[in-house]
Amino acid sequence: MNAIQLTGLQKTYGQVKALDGLDLEVPAGSVFGFLGPNGAGKTTTLRILAGLAAANSGSVEINGKIVKAFSANNEIGYLPEEPAFYPWMTPQETLNYYAGIFGLTAKDSRARTSALLEQVGLKDAAKRRVGGFSRGMRQRLGLAQALINRPLILLLDEPVSALDPMGRKEVLELIESLSKECTILMSTHILADAERVCDTLAILDHGRRLLQSDLKTLMAHYATPQLDLEFANDQVENLEKVAEHIRHIASVSTVKVEGRVLRLTVTNIKMAQADVMKAMLAQSWRFERLDVVKPSLEEIFVRLVGEEGRAQ
Repeated sequence: MNAIQLTGLQKTYGQVKALDGLDLEVPAGSVFGFLGPNGAGKTTTLRILAGLAAANSGSVEINGKIVKAFSANNEIGYLPEEPAFYPWMTPQETLNYYAGIFGLTAKDSRARTSALLEQVGLKDAAKRRVGGFSRGMRQRLGLAQALINRPLILLLDEPVSALDPMGRKEVLELIESLSKECTILMSTHILADAERVCDTLAILDHGRRLLQSDLKTLMAHYATPQLDLEFANDQVENLEKVAEHIRHIASVSTVKVEGRVLRLTVTNIKMAQADVMKAMLAQSWRFERLDVVKPSLEEIFVRLVGEEGRAQ
């Protein structure tokens, strides 16, 4: 069953087409990575799902029910990219305020607020003014606010993009822990983060879905076999000569020079390893290592978005 189903979603802002017939299926219980460059339509999609914007056409289904724009939905929790709070309020007061909006009783509000502040690591800061919080602390408070109503679906818009490495680590660990409670749709352009926490991915560009797949299938299907051939510093001057020679090997598709390393994309790993070793020995070229490289999600993303851009 799909927690979210978008069909033919169109959204324009004047002459700008933010969404261009977007189709999307988010499986229930998944941590769904919503990937794309800036301006791809990610935030617009999340705002429509959260009921904060209206599509020009298309349909939105949440847990099998068609939803209309600007309608409250207690099944949704939403964390915008830059959550804003009243600076004079404390986290405790802030969460109690949102609990009241969702109709929690005073007793339930106190219990829920206390549990969430502990869950997001703000228990010791419960009575501090939000105005003195760091960006990471505000992000954790934003997550608590998004969870106050026990949503079945959690929408996260670039939840770690502006955080320092430690803040990113803390928030990502929190998101991983939340995956047991609800379906998560996480918009991001940080591909390493998506690779770490997401099990299903969709890539957007120019308001359209380029592909959707579970992470394992995506990596297996689109990952191009690669080899790294690294040379010592005293051999760097020969790199271009070596690269040109290797480009003529049948099992090698492309060769890139990256510092002291030649990055080879190949058609067959074992065959290419043997062919490259044979060529290096025949020419008496010395090298330090020849390693198989696991392609990253970022490399797949750049390739797919690049291909889409060339097709425009």
